[in-house]
Amino acid sequence: MMDEATLPKGYDGTTLSAFQRRGEVIKPVELIEVRGGERMTLLARRIYNQLLANAFGPNMADEGRMFKITMADLRGNNPSSQRVIEALGVLRRTDVTVILTNGDVLSVQLLGPTIRSRCGRYVSYEFHSSLIPILRDSQIFARLEMEILHGFTTKYGMALYEIISKRVRLKHVLFNDFDIDEFRDYLGVPKGALASFGALRVKALEPAVEEVNLLAPFSCRIDVAERVGRKVTRLRVTWWDKTKDELKAQWQAQRERQFDLFDEEKESLTGLDELSD
Repeated sequence: MMDEATLPKGYDGTTLSAFQRRGEVIKPVELIEVRGGERMTLLARRIYNQLLANAFGPNMADEGRMFKITMADLRGNNPSSQRVIEALGVLRRTDVTVILTNGDVLSVQLLGPTIRSRCGRYVSYEFHSSLIPILRDSQIFARLEMEILHGFTTKYGMALYEIISKRVRLKHVLFNDFDIDEFRDYLGVPKGALASFGALRVKALEPAVEEVNLLAPFSCRIDVAERVGRKVTRLRVTWWDKTKDELKAQWQAQRERQFDLFDEEKESLTGLDELSD
């Protein structure tokens, strides 16, 4: 259940009634822990979050609604429009498995048709019609910061950030256990890749934890929660809030790395204005 202290004023129980702040992505939790997304690249994951943020509002759940975004916004720090086009193609072709709140299992493409303007400056897009009930009716969401999403260099780090962001605002919940095969899917590890736990730890888990600890307003670790014989079967993800001093130091370091992504009027990655003494 969502922490009531975090609910925005006027919240009526659905994600679309929440207030999305500038530079923020409000993402239904059903779209965070999906299976079958191993083909999604880091860029495709970031772009999908950007498409969600751009479309957010009452019209987001209108079937057949087309939304418009500039190619420059989708490129971000990447100068290649071709890579953006390829990432959009990945999103259109990727079938993922989504667990609905009632337990039903939905197989769906993450993105519907897209249209590039003749001048190449704009992209219009539509969400797959089967996602409309999720966009309209989801009752729990994660708040993601676009500046943080831009900082990730691995898709595993971005996926872990989303997984923890789904839970971090809940009271008295400081860890979550996952079946290891399920967790591989959530991170987007390709089928058959990193087969041993040692390879998974070195190539995916440790880099993901390192990036989350560098970029997010919380720190985390991943431990073995269960073994059957010598085989690791469950993992435990634990998280905790960073101190005010840690957040201030992180904000300054991030600002120096991504200066062009910061708005001078926006003083915080994660509420830095509230950290002043």
